[in-house]
Amino acid sequence: MRILVVGAGALGGYYGGRLVEAGRDVTFLVRAARAEQIARHGLRIESQHGDADLRPRAVTASSLDGPYDLILLSVKAYSLDPAMDDMTPAVGPDTAILPLLNGMRHLDLLAKRFGPPRVLGGAARIAATLGPEGQILQRMMPNHDLIFGEIAGGVSERVRAIAAAFETANFAPQASEQIVQEMWEKWVALSTAAGITCLMRAAIGDILAVPGGRDAILALLAECRAVAAAAGHEPRPAFMDFLMGVLTKEGSMLTASMLRDMERGGPTEGEHTLGDLTERADRMGVPTPVLRLARCHVAAYDVRRAREHAAA
Repeated sequence: MRILVVGAGALGGYYGGRLVEAGRDVTFLVRAARAEQIARHGLRIESQHGDADLRPRAVTASSLDGPYDLILLSVKAYSLDPAMDDMTPAVGPDTAILPLLNGMRHLDLLAKRFGPPRVLGGAARIAATLGPEGQILQRMMPNHDLIFGEIAGGVSERVRAIAAAFETANFAPQASEQIVQEMWEKWVALSTAAGITCLMRAAIGDILAVPGGRDAILALLAECRAVAAAAGHEPRPAFMDFLMGVLTKEGSMLTASMLRDMERGGPTEGEHTLGDLTERADRMGVPTPVLRLARCHVAAYDVRRAREHAAA
């Protein structure tokens, strides 16, 4: 199976790197600066599941050959449009596109561009980030799950083939018969963690340590859960138990990648995740005052950032 990983950031670098480590036929599609960085230093994973120093094949859009059997799409939501342009030559009649973006909006955009049959659903449950030299750091939480499946449900032959390709790689693949449910649960978790850590500009443990912090976290979680339930995807009890453990762990240094994006002065996925969830809540008549405030906070940051960059 020829696999193209679009993006070599924290997610693409981790899962794609683990596939390279397992001997799979993997190519990374990256920007020129990242391609040069990988050529110079390789791709390094530093993880509680084991470190890896890899020398993967990395190409830019101008030298992309195709088609590929599987495209693992791991860019941020704000980079989706140029990523779709770049990866188009790699999309053939039988190519499966597995996106690992947060939220749900990207599914419609990919289906419109490449056709619904090519698009799978995917959810990554991992806390990873890029280090100063481009290395992938995965040490905050043990989870490194990659969940995937057909949007319509069930397990198809191509999903079984992807599962077989992932089987011996050093992460936790899971072929799901209800991937949309998995994605909604991930969205609830992400929106709660991103919304509260961005709003408070602090880690989960810091928020829990102050008066009202726990109540604020649980209030936002209740709102996000209510939106999912209204959409027909009430998070399952086992998932809620897991999520409660994560969000109420005293001393936790967990922050959302959205907060880390803000702290480094980068763009965010705020509208793709918090904004889209707020708008769906409004259409379904679900009140979300804390979510709306978190969305406003991140959106104001993005507006200010764009204004300052335009003036620079």
